[in-house]
Amino acid sequence: MSEFEVSPAERIEFMISTDGFAIEAVAPEHDPPRGGYTYTIGFQDHAGFADVVVFGLTPVAARGLIGLVAEMLVDGTQIPIGVELVGLLDNELRCCFAPVDVAAHPDLFALAVDWHGSPDFAMVQLLYPDRNGFLPYEAGFDQRARFAQPVVGRVDLSG
Repeated sequence: MSEFEVSPAERIEFMISTDGFAIEAVAPEHDPPRGGYTYTIGFQDHAGFADVVVFGLTPVAARGLIGLVAEMLVDGTQIPIGVELVGLLDNELRCCFAPVDVAAHPDLFALAVDWHGSPDFAMVQLLYPDRNGFLPYEAGFDQRARFAQPVVGRVDLSG
C-alpha cells in the first residue's frame, strides 16, 4: 500500500466515524452475471436496525435511499421487517425489507463478514418495485429486471 491508500478497515472506520455507518458498493460482474449492489456496515449501532442491502441501483441512488432509511430510524420511525410497506418510496410505491441469511451468501457481503468477524449479523434486503409497481417476488415483475434485483432476502408469501 502506498502512503495514500487506506485499508478497507480504515475506510469503514472513517465512514462510521463520519456518518455513523459505512457503505460498500459492489460493481456488477459479467462472468457469472450479477448486478451491482450496495450494502451497509454498522447500521445496527447507528440506527438500531439490521444492515441494509439494495440491488440494482447506482451507488449514489442506493446511498440516498439508505440515508433516508437511516434518518427515519434515528428519528424514531419503526420499520417492520418482512412485510410490504407504503410511504418510504415516492408515489406510494410499495417496498419490503426482507431478512437475509448472510451465512448463505457470505461472498456477497465479504467486507461486512470480515468487519464483523463472522456472518452472524443481521442484514435485510430492501426490495423495491419495477416500473409497473410489481415487487421482485411477484408474478408480474418485469423479468428483464431480475438480473438487476435478485431476491436474496427471505420473503414469506403465505400472507
